[in-house]
Amino acid sequence: MVGLKRRSFPGLVVKAATVVAPKYTSIKPLGDRVLVKIKSLEEKTSGGILLPTTAQSKPQGGEVVAVGEGTTIGTKQIDISVQAGKQVVYTKYAGTELEFNGSNHVLLKENDILGILETDDIKDLKPLNDRVLIKVAEAEEKTVGGLLLTEAAKEKPSIGTVIDVGPGPLDEGGNRKPLKISIGSTILYSKYAGSEFKGADGADYIVLRASDVIAVLPSN
Repeated sequence: MVGLKRRSFPGLVVKAATVVAPKYTSIKPLGDRVLVKIKSLEEKTSGGILLPTTAQSKPQGGEVVAVGEGTTIGTKQIDISVQAGKQVVYTKYAGTELEFNGSNHVLLKENDILGILETDDIKDLKPLNDRVLIKVAEAEEKTVGGLLLTEAAKEKPSIGTVIDVGPGPLDEGGNRKPLKISIGSTILYSKYAGSEFKGADGADYIVLRASDVIAVLPSN
């Protein structure tokens, strides 16, 4: 087995995946950890144009292949909330990357998983724990005075509509605390929070923690 290697230079971090020798035919995650087989990089755009390597975004999804036994809070055993075979989306720089059985995997904590994908469309994501799925409001294209804004001048919107919410975090007794955010609500959220995705409908979506929602905008 080759260990994880890091070499740091000013403004540069090189991270190599841990290579698991062929004699090890399985990996059993411990505790609240989950082993995910990373989805291959998309090499073409939706229009069929081949993308150069530098334009390919790092994959943030994959298939769960093994899970740990969960964790204990007080006297209560809490099982992992995802099962093997499920397609999941996880935070971009989470976990330890592994080369195993000829494929790239990542070993991460359950809390680093944003949600479960029931389809290939991000709008169908089922958030986990205290995560919230939001459809981002479109950016304003004109100033108050009516001047047309260029793409570079458009301010990133921090308003959106809640599409789905997770079951909530665990309290000290191991019980779920439901989130106080309702599906369909229009909310304000912290500008640089969460993980962004593009939906099949062309709209922008973001998955973030409930604590990054800073206000609700009631309809008149």
